[in-house]
Amino acid sequence: MRQAPSTCHTPLIKELPVTERPQQRLQDYGPAALSITELIACLLQTPSLFQAQELMRRFGLQGLLKASIPELCQVTGIGPAKAVQLKAALELGRRSLLDHQNDRFQITSPADAAGLLLHDMDGLDQEHLVVISLDTKNRVLSQETLYIGNVNASIIRVSEIFRLAIRQNAPAIIISHNHPSGDPDPSPEDVRVTRQIVEAGKLLDIEVLDHLVIGHQRYVSLKERGLGFG
Repeated sequence: MRQAPSTCHTPLIKELPVTERPQQRLQDYGPAALSITELIACLLQTPSLFQAQELMRRFGLQGLLKASIPELCQVTGIGPAKAVQLKAALELGRRSLLDHQNDRFQITSPADAAGLLLHDMDGLDQEHLVVISLDTKNRVLSQETLYIGNVNASIIRVSEIFRLAIRQNAPAIIISHNHPSGDPDPSPEDVRVTRQIVEAGKLLDIEVLDHLVIGHQRYVSLKERGLGFG
């Protein structure tokens, strides 16, 4: 038997402001800015987020990889065609990952870096400062969480920011931290911290490529906004 729809009303996607609809947010900010639920809704083109939410509630992302077509069809609003569509997309993603499992992830844009960070940093209830070390081709050498708590110039030791990059002889780094409030707009303190780290990197001959602020399913690149990189 199909599961009965939830009594809790989930708004139709067309009822959301245009800028908040998953398809529009994907166009505006790229796929890395969307939650898994929103990505599934875009893929299945469902009228509301209910089906995507229910799929994630029942199976989780790893469970979706293992679920059979009949099992997926137990979710209200998911028929064989949508179930096949979802399984095909997940299999493409799995094969792509296998094809590149021996390659280090290459960052060519702020969206690439955000895609690496958003899943883990979105929704954290404390600020985390992460440093990504890169090789000469901007491939990831390491990703390290250095600070948990308030990320400000008074507590950050610049030597710690560059410690692993120096050890790995990395020519570049990207720094990122999250705003637990969900608003990724940089604060004046974020700009001060960025400027301090960028200047230190110049002295060490290690380029700071960007500073990303992660919010709720969104991010801001200080480099793109010209904040702290002047």
